[in-house]
Amino acid sequence: MMTAVQQAASPGQGLARPIIVGVAGGTGSGKTTVVSEILKGLDGKNVLVLQHDSYYKDRSHLPARDRANINYDHPDALETMLLVEHLGKLLAGQTAEVPIYDFVTHTRRPECQVVRPCKVIIVEGILILVDPALRNSFDVKVFVDTDADLRFIRRMERDIAERGRSRESVVRQYIETVRPMHLEFVEPSKRYADLIVPEGGYNLVAVDMLITKIRSVLER
Repeated sequence: MMTAVQQAASPGQGLARPIIVGVAGGTGSGKTTVVSEILKGLDGKNVLVLQHDSYYKDRSHLPARDRANINYDHPDALETMLLVEHLGKLLAGQTAEVPIYDFVTHTRRPECQVVRPCKVIIVEGILILVDPALRNSFDVKVFVDTDADLRFIRRMERDIAERGRSRESVVRQYIETVRPMHLEFVEPSKRYADLIVPEGGYNLVAVDMLITKIRSVLER
């Protein structure tokens, strides 16, 4: 059975199919840095970046205390099939309305971000290689691999600075959900990657190889 993405890219529709690149890896591994380097290498032209985090399920129907206790590092916390549907639309030459998620309140904002098809679509997220329907939509699958201590420090700095969390809440969440879910879902998904990038965007050799690969697929 074909996914929505595969159906949209089926031959005979007269469409120039975009290239979809999945960039996975643990929290704080350096995925965003790798994506930034790809954008630089491609001059940022005709490239769309989609964050899996944008597809967290809306929790506005729950009290604030209950929202804070949800395991956001489990695949069930995300509406992954909506992302698959949106990729199908983009491949079919249509626009998609990407949710805008508020990480402070754990809710989706009323407005959406309208995105348009591009030659290169990059999907970034810790769990994007876990779901088969999403994983099979990628032409190139990348896993950014970084030591756990560095990932934890980066996550703490990000969550305190950008998501309004306290140090205590970050540590508690890491111990209770982030680390267990990484071991159960994220780390095992590494076996599906076409390219493993140690040390994130600081591994210039691996990043250059990735950019070269994307360019070669574009030319082909």
